[in-house]
Amino acid sequence: MSVVVQKYGGSSVATTEKIKKVAETVIKKQKNGDKIVVVVSAMGDTTDDLISLAEAISKKPDKRELDALLSTGEMISSALLAMAIKDMGYDAVSYSAYQIRMKTSGQYGKSLIEDLDASKISESLDQGKIVIIAGFQGINEYGDITTLGRGGSDTTAVAIAVKLDGICEIYTDVDGIYSTDPRKYTEAKKLKEIDYEEMLELASLGAQVMHSRSIELAQKYGVPIYVGLSCSEIEGTVIREVNNMNMESKPVTGLATSDDDIAVTINGIEQNINILSNIFEAIGSRKINIDMISQTAPIEGKVNVSFTIPKNDIDECMEIIRQFAADKNIFIDKDITKFSVVGIGMKTTSGVAAKMFKLFSENDIDVKLITTSEIRITCAIKQEDKSKAINLIGSKFNL
Repeated sequence: MSVVVQKYGGSSVATTEKIKKVAETVIKKQKNGDKIVVVVSAMGDTTDDLISLAEAISKKPDKRELDALLSTGEMISSALLAMAIKDMGYDAVSYSAYQIRMKTSGQYGKSLIEDLDASKISESLDQGKIVIIAGFQGINEYGDITTLGRGGSDTTAVAIAVKLDGICEIYTDVDGIYSTDPRKYTEAKKLKEIDYEEMLELASLGAQVMHSRSIELAQKYGVPIYVGLSCSEIEGTVIREVNNMNMESKPVTGLATSDDDIAVTINGIEQNINILSNIFEAIGSRKINIDMISQTAPIEGKVNVSFTIPKNDIDECMEIIRQFAADKNIFIDKDITKFSVVGIGMKTTSGVAAKMFKLFSENDIDVKLITTSEIRITCAIKQEDKSKAINLIGSKFNL
């Protein structure tokens, strides 16, 4: 009898009718002989509604209290699902992060899972119960409730699967993982499987199907993840280590875009590595992620440095930068889309960047910043060029 950890996203539990449908699906799975753990997100737009409620009270809500507020959404979902299962004649129990000792560290709003105690879950499973866990939340070293960031219930599910030596299934409102967002590119192809590395890159670059930290955790412990449509028999996608023997024939697996970043440029910095180190260290100390970095050649001992950060971190970032540069030398570019192509096949196939930038050049798409890894090419382009770029690259690389 194997342990199956299923996660249902907010759209899957958005209404009481949908919760009842999930209950039926979960019961059916248990009847097949599996021990079932279910991780749930908050119902529908509950998290957004709670954020709006907090902002109606305070323009800048206290982060500790905001996490305490947001965690209630998942508790509601888990309790309602347990009620639905019991009403159908089967035993179930819901647990919060506190009850399973889901230990977290780091900042409020984007904390990291350190450990959890699976004994209560195992005991309930042995009693024949379906166990429902409130996702997205944990308890830090001070006993405070913290949240894991948007999509954090994915990471909750993977962490529990690791502890119980189970398999992990993520159910959402899409029927699998596509080469790119089908809403942006209608010819996008559904992938039967995708490698951890590729999925991790896509998730961190704007693909919203999975929480990037859940992929890191799954890869670390070798837990395959199935991603599929809630309460459906349609075949989904498996995320696992893939043997890419024929990857040369398809160097690009997927494409992701994100409008959630801005570009910051600091002009006229002294050409001194210590100054740059101090700037980036100060920004990093606030847990602000810097992605793309570009530096000009020195002119009379001065350089210009550009980098991207998440839009919602701009105020904190500006506080830091003003310690090193005057406002007149700081420029913010909000008109950027991070455009990325990802594929393990790039490790063994040359010319992908050349094809990509030739297409951009021929179609008057300006590239503002570029960064690469062994399996990824990311550039910053104007937001108005996003749709054109998606269609050009999607067609060129048969995505």
